[in-house]
Amino acid sequence: MRGMRLPILCFSLVLSISAKEIPVADATAFVTAVKSTAPGDVIILQDGTWADAHLKIHASGTAEKPVTIKAQTPGRVVLTGGSRLSVAGGHVVVDGLWFQNPTGEEAIELRIDPKELASDCRVTNCAVTNELQAAPGKSARFVSIYGARNRIDHCHVAGKTSDGTTVVVWLPGAVEEPPRHRIDHNHFGPRQKLGKNGGETIRVGDSKTSMQTAACVVEHNLFEKCDGELECISNKSCGNLYRLNTFKGVSGTLTLRHGNACRVENNVFLGDNAGGCGGVRVIGEDHVVTGNVFSGLTGTEARSALCFMLGIPDSAPHGYFQVKRARVTNNTFVNCEHNILIGMSGDKKASLPPVETEISGNRIQTARGKAFEIRCAADGVKIHDNETGGDLAAVLKLPESAPVGPAWWR
Repeated sequence: MRGMRLPILCFSLVLSISAKEIPVADATAFVTAVKSTAPGDVIILQDGTWADAHLKIHASGTAEKPVTIKAQTPGRVVLTGGSRLSVAGGHVVVDGLWFQNPTGEEAIELRIDPKELASDCRVTNCAVTNELQAAPGKSARFVSIYGARNRIDHCHVAGKTSDGTTVVVWLPGAVEEPPRHRIDHNHFGPRQKLGKNGGETIRVGDSKTSMQTAACVVEHNLFEKCDGELECISNKSCGNLYRLNTFKGVSGTLTLRHGNACRVENNVFLGDNAGGCGGVRVIGEDHVVTGNVFSGLTGTEARSALCFMLGIPDSAPHGYFQVKRARVTNNTFVNCEHNILIGMSGDKKASLPPVETEISGNRIQTARGKAFEIRCAADGVKIHDNETGGDLAAVLKLPESAPVGPAWWR
């Protein structure tokens, strides 16, 4: 047994020696560098402005030794114009880049093409921002997430003006395992009103793949003045978790638009004296909304603090499915214009009320708006053990916020 230790030691030493730092000054040097990457290698982008640089990397790191692409100084590698980063392979980390005023179809995409996707990759400490008006009619995303088990964290994303969702999780359709992406500790800054559909800040899935289990986690993010459209977050898949996020002055809602069995828990929705601020909109089956705080929300109708939509009989995938078996428990509503609305219609064919649904254990301040507004048959909704009254503001306790966004941006 003692004789076998030497080869193992030598093998570990070879791996340690092979990992290297590779400085690159431009896109041409980057192409050369990525051709021979090995686990543990770090490609360092030189500080400065990188204009119209399309950077592609397909690499294979490991959990212990990822391949890393990082800025020489976080925030001082500024990619402009049509610059784009495409990542595929496994265990690749992108750290400290700033995409400024992007004009391409995507700034960051976790794939190279439909067959080369990213898995177990991470984009951290980066920023994608815009201070320019988009060309009329041009649709684009800032970040597109493909593959499986990828993470977007501690990034700052703000200022999108063009058509298209800011961050999209794309689902491939029938797969054996859910993709399980994680979006956490990011600062999603202001997005102006688009004036039409397609201005979401985050979309997880789409109507075609909405019955697929995605099992993604969106947590510890700050959404601030993300006013692109009614749906700040548009859930369009199953089994996702939205927790411990803060929505501040957002003229929109977290909308469970398509898909089933999602959880919305321990989030904070703050009106922040802005108009049209909403909370959660519920559509579909087996959703849980629990432990959230809704405070000072000014939204009405579909932008109420909590809104149950009517379903369409035999709904098409892009329509409105009936609310079934929803659980709304232990939430706090303080100083909201409209608290809980049951039976909002989003389509002239919508007629199916919520069924097998429970609303219980909530605290609802009624000094400004009444606790419930019911516009449909409510026989299928059990409403019990809720505390209502005009003096609940004194019991409002907001959780402490976790640091969000890149350290260099803060």
